[in-house]
Amino acid sequence: MALEVLALRGLGLGDLLTAVPALRALRRAYPRHRLVLAGPSALAPLLPVDEVIEVRGPGPVPRTRPEVAVNLHGRGPQSTEALRATEPGTLLTHGIGGPPWRDDVHEVRRWCDLLEWHGLPADPDDLYLGEGDRGGPVVVHPGAAHPSRRWPPERYATVVAYLRGRGHEVVVTGSADEWELAVRVAGLSGARVLAGRTDLTALAALVRDARLVICGDTGLAHLASAYRTPSVLLFGPVSPALWGPPKQGPHTVIWKGTTGDPHGKSPDPGLLSINVDEVIEAISL
Repeated sequence: MALEVLALRGLGLGDLLTAVPALRALRRAYPRHRLVLAGPSALAPLLPVDEVIEVRGPGPVPRTRPEVAVNLHGRGPQSTEALRATEPGTLLTHGIGGPPWRDDVHEVRRWCDLLEWHGLPADPDDLYLGEGDRGGPVVVHPGAAHPSRRWPPERYATVVAYLRGRGHEVVVTGSADEWELAVRVAGLSGARVLAGRTDLTALAALVRDARLVICGDTGLAHLASAYRTPSVLLFGPVSPALWGPPKQGPHTVIWKGTTGDPHGKSPDPGLLSINVDEVIEAISL
């Protein structure tokens, strides 16, 4: 049986992309091993791994006796116990036998620090998936996992109308559940609504080739970072120092310096304090 390194990251698109540098570090550290990710199987085409086994959340993990198991999911204890149950030869995680968990570190840096604690070099800048031709449309993505991170749709609609009025092609993306939101944002501007009409591979290609991405603190923002696609990113309850794009990339972050509940049921006051003119001024096309 082939030697395996098993990494757990049972989270969504944006969360998973922040672990790409750590996954690449594991690939380098164990070149003769099969690298297996326990996470959402739909994301497999984007990731530098040999196999993805479907896991949502902190486990359980349907695998046994990997040589190395790595907790890239969270601080534990559920994720740690789920990996321990696979009976690995070595378990790399925070807490006992690993570094203490810190709340004040960028998510990309967190997982690189975990590996470096265990003697495995990791580069937090090693997160790029390639670059596109930049000949595509402007991508506007108004949705987010929680209402606290959603800038008002009427403000997005004004930005879309501004872009369309200057002759730019604009597409509005989102999940199937965000179709009505995307239609509100597109309005009568002539922007195409692609919400619910693209799978992950098509969405990634769209972001890769886009001229610009405009969105909040979402998975699409991390895709823009991964492809070095220029972006205007609207941050609200969470500091970009913890979840924002690389400083050296072609990204403009608008944040009012306030924090709040990232899982809140209403738009964050700091996010609401970002006005339309600020977003339009940040657009460089």
